[in-house]
Amino acid sequence: MSELARGNILDLAVYRPGKPIEEVQRELGLTEVVKLASNENAVGASPEVIEVLKNAAYGVHYYPDGSGYRLRHALAKFYGIDPGQIHLGNGSNEIVQQISLAFLDPGDEAVMPVPSFPRYQPLARMMNAVPVEVPLADDTLDLEAMAARLNPRTKLVYICNPNNPTGTIVGREELDRFIGLVPRRCLVVLDEAYFEYVDNARYPDGLKYVADLPNVVVLRTFSKMYGLAGLRIGYAVARPEIVDCLERVREPFNVNSLAQEAAVAALADRRHVEAIRNLNREEKDYLYRELTRLGLPYVPTEANFILFDAGRDEKLVFQSLLRRGVIIRGGFGYPTRLRVTIGTRDQNRKFIKALEAFLKEE
Repeated sequence: MSELARGNILDLAVYRPGKPIEEVQRELGLTEVVKLASNENAVGASPEVIEVLKNAAYGVHYYPDGSGYRLRHALAKFYGIDPGQIHLGNGSNEIVQQISLAFLDPGDEAVMPVPSFPRYQPLARMMNAVPVEVPLADDTLDLEAMAARLNPRTKLVYICNPNNPTGTIVGREELDRFIGLVPRRCLVVLDEAYFEYVDNARYPDGLKYVADLPNVVVLRTFSKMYGLAGLRIGYAVARPEIVDCLERVREPFNVNSLAQEAAVAALADRRHVEAIRNLNREEKDYLYRELTRLGLPYVPTEANFILFDAGRDEKLVFQSLLRRGVIIRGGFGYPTRLRVTIGTRDQNRKFIKALEAFLKEE
């Protein structure tokens, strides 16, 4: 029955996430597996979130609040903005899809960096729009080249900052110059999924652009720093006119009640956030030292993952570590580079041990 499907849908690749721990255990007969493939919070959610979830579970027979009132108001208070500027999604990935649904017509162009978050391109193609992919320069978004691709057909521009999978950032001055070149008829989407991890003083606050400009959308998530990846909860901040368009293509009850309650609790627990941020700094330095000891180049990161060069076929490296019970991520178009999530010290040691064992085999 595939002949009934829209032609452009059949051309889309199925998204393949990082392998789940249970799948690797089942396939390879392993009892202990470390997953450092999907940039998840290795520690997990705040203990306060776990307690809230226990109580919230008693209400799962009711539909969730479709408006997300409590969470939107909690976010508004946290950022000092109006609740009407906040739109909730089933992960920020759903909001990327909603942006395509709401704003892209057939033939429109969406300018995006590559490699970057892998869903920008297929979700533009889903609407018969044209993805315009601009390669990175020195592992960083090439804003000059992206600006050169703007034309009257451009409707969307995606800026992943920090960029996934490189972990590099676009600084405030560079972004100011770039956004100044983007026509107001074009929507600029600042994807800031990893912004809480950034220590660099050059990093721009996307919310400033929302305050100053009518055509900017900021995407953020509870999946990374807050450890709620399994609950699927993200949000957009934009002018109310843009939020209204996103609301028109939103599915009813798209964010479940447990996710909403957990996100409110997670946002309130700043001690947990700071603990995770400090752990990420410490473990990033540890992995830098170990990769340097092994003679493997890496890209300095502002996120909770590191892109490194194993100097060998990335598929061989991935499979070797998988057999040793460590899941990392390749497949970004680099022949010898892979991405590893920054985990706990125990997880990171297991990764380094598995990687070192592979290198000694070569």
